[in-house]
Amino acid sequence: MSAVTQAFARQAQACAALGSLLTAALCRMLPEALDGPVGARVRDWPGDPSNRADSLPLRLCGALHALVLTDAAPALAAAYRARRVTPALLRATLLQHADTVLDWLDSPPQTNEVARAAALIGAARHLAALSPLPLRLLELGASAGLNLNFDRFHLGSGPGAVVLTPEWSGPVPQSAFVVASRRGVDLNPLDPDRDGLRLMAYCWADQDDRLARLRAALDLARRHPVRVDRGDAGQWLAERLAAPAPGRLTLVYHTIVAQYFPPATRTACAEALAHAGGIATPDAPLAHLRMEADGGPDAALDLTLWDGTRRDWSLGRADFHGRHILWQPRPM
Repeated sequence: MSAVTQAFARQAQACAALGSLLTAALCRMLPEALDGPVGARVRDWPGDPSNRADSLPLRLCGALHALVLTDAAPALAAAYRARRVTPALLRATLLQHADTVLDWLDSPPQTNEVARAAALIGAARHLAALSPLPLRLLELGASAGLNLNFDRFHLGSGPGAVVLTPEWSGPVPQSAFVVASRRGVDLNPLDPDRDGLRLMAYCWADQDDRLARLRAALDLARRHPVRVDRGDAGQWLAERLAAPAPGRLTLVYHTIVAQYFPPATRTACAEALAHAGGIATPDAPLAHLRMEADGGPDAALDLTLWDGTRRDWSLGRADFHGRHILWQPRPM
């Protein structure tokens, strides 16, 4: 089995496990539907096509979804709605829209999974029970910055447009928190207006709830824009943490991005956090929240707080797309 064929097979398994049967079916069918210039480009992919590197299957699926969202491929759109896509239709679509698809293949997938914010809300409430200070948010790998607005989302129920309803196991933290400032960094920041289609296209087409949440979060971001700087997370974080922020609890967080950071970036982030943690005080504490893969079927939720001492917690586990959360805070 070639690396490309293996990448599609593994992506199909991952999509099925995460509840997208349509995208899983696409990934199974696409290797036999490849033809023309798109087929040549995919089969001769020069890099690592797997989801640990170039994510080639999701680049192709994103291109197809973009054709559906823009009404550029009516037959494909109808097949998506009916959940009756065939290899023959995929082959014809790839031939007819080769230029558009090739353009999408040039860029890696970029998402902003809004439902992960449920874990962010839980962690912020957990921290609020420990320190009453307003939060200074710093997000690494922020994409379009949608989850920098997580305090404007509602967990469980609420009047806002972005409502998160994960299957929550364990006690739901209730302490109130306030966000004083918010800022993020990404190698390629996306703009909610300019790049909305890109974010929507990489959201799997048969997951209506995810698409609805994303639309709502994009609308919210247009009303409440946030700053996402372009740059390397390590250097950016070192600059942000060079001096304490009195009267603020600085919360550094990232969700399912650490695996994509090069080793030098991971090292720089760790060094910046260690330095800033060493000078943190009760009046200027620092927290680091990680929602990251650790080899299990979902993500680990880990939290560190420096306020003159260092404390570590495992907060529990979370589904990669935020569908369910196991909340079990315990010291580490």
